[in-house]
Amino acid sequence: PAREIPSLKSSRMSPSAYTLHNLAHVELNAIDLAWDSMVRFSHLRLPHAFYEDFVRVADDESRHLGWCLQRLYEVGARYGDMPAHNLLWDGCIASSNDVRERLAVVPMSQEARGLDAGGRLAERLVGWGDNVSAAIVTRISEEERQHVAVGTYWFGAICGALEQDAQSVFVDTLTTLTPELLRPPFNNEAREAVGLPRSYYDENLWSESDRRRLNQIRTERKKANPMASGMADDPGLRGQTLPPIDAAALRVRLSSFLQFEDEM
Repeated sequence: PAREIPSLKSSRMSPSAYTLHNLAHVELNAIDLAWDSMVRFSHLRLPHAFYEDFVRVADDESRHLGWCLQRLYEVGARYGDMPAHNLLWDGCIASSNDVRERLAVVPMSQEARGLDAGGRLAERLVGWGDNVSAAIVTRISEEERQHVAVGTYWFGAICGALEQDAQSVFVDTLTTLTPELLRPPFNNEAREAVGLPRSYYDENLWSESDRRRLNQIRTERKKANPMASGMADDPGLRGQTLPPIDAAALRVRLSSFLQFEDEM
């Protein structure tokens, strides 16, 4: 659990090493998440472009991991020198039942956090006198934009093919499975630039009923486990939010939907 990870102040690692170790762990998990998304939903037989997109994501994440490990070595540390959290893999488990949930939780929310935090993290590293690590973080953050864009595109395409309102599906999914990913701060400009509307994730723009439901679920989670810091801490409050997909029907509808988009 994240609460068991040493803070920067309590860690024996330098600020740069501590930051790079956390980032390396994120990139390692991101590789696994991209491959898991391809294999777990292979039974849907989605368009080849879907799987090709996530192959490219996995390749990007592996390159990012290599940069982090190399720089970690240069500042005198190794991956594994401190414990790491399981929050990203919790997201994988929480969204394992449905491809719409996976896209909403992982690329559109977890990876979007990289857009939110990248600039602030780079500034901290510069403040610590580590311009090299800051440049690496900036480059990674820039490349993560495409990953969020990929998730947003396929989420919209699948919801459109199923004749579902994408925003409603996103709000329901995040509210039920991962409400912690709906807490600011957000880099609204970066998110909007890759096609992720603010109305999806900013609860201040939601309907009153959606905000009330989110607050209710947050309260229930806190009562169930006041010390909860992530999805794995309260598994009883998780579950599939959407009805199962008819894979054959989705393939037909998605093909028609994408063809219609191409002709527009």
